[in-house]
Amino acid sequence: MRVTFLGTGTSSGVPMIACGCRVCRSADPKDTRLRSSVMIETDGVRIVIDTGPDFRYQMLRTDVRQLDAILFTHPHKDHIAGLDDVRAFNLFSGKAMDIYANALTEEALRRDYYYAFTDTRYPGIPELDLHVIGDEPFFASGIPVIPISVWHMKMPVLGFRIGNFTYITDANRIDADEREKIRGSEVLVLNALRKEKHISHFNLEEAIEIARDLGVPRALFTHISHQLGLHDEVSRYLPPGMDIAHDGLVLTIPEVS
Repeated sequence: MRVTFLGTGTSSGVPMIACGCRVCRSADPKDTRLRSSVMIETDGVRIVIDTGPDFRYQMLRTDVRQLDAILFTHPHKDHIAGLDDVRAFNLFSGKAMDIYANALTEEALRRDYYYAFTDTRYPGIPELDLHVIGDEPFFASGIPVIPISVWHMKMPVLGFRIGNFTYITDANRIDADEREKIRGSEVLVLNALRKEKHISHFNLEEAIEIARDLGVPRALFTHISHQLGLHDEVSRYLPPGMDIAHDGLVLTIPEVS
């Protein structure tokens, strides 16, 4: 399995508009973060989790010419705002894009992209095959996926486990029964917004403690704001087996035997 980090930033991205802090002015490319998203390639299938405002550029930057499915974590704009750009994949593949979302996200997608779901259609609109998912495992283009329910303050958000890889973003609580779905993963990606506590996101200390509790061999932190600090400075003090993810990072994870 190959995992590519398309974006590792929070809703404002890094650098943040109008900010002059040392992180936003950093010349280190690891401190430049598009909105959070990952791409998973396994068994000849390519899946993206979330299509934020940077989706078009992420696809161009990574030279993605074929995409089989999109999984959505939740309906916030920084995770769904780029969906219209799947039109290009529709054009070249000649088929609708399979997308997977819970009922809450389905409502937002049907509202924001109403023109893709109406009976009156015009040329060039996104062609979407929407699958509503819940707590039960499902298949995305033939790939088994385990949804993991987490909490973003009071909003239910979906994380996903595919094989030995688990991806969770925009969370500040994971209930005990859902943590059991993560155990045994080789790699856990978890949001770590900043060092200070936050009302709806894990901070760095909380993310570290969860990774320790779950005993994953490798943990990477994403959905990062400029408030966390410079990538290299923060990375220096992380426990063994834990890293700050950065845009363009590629992982190779053994397939489940």
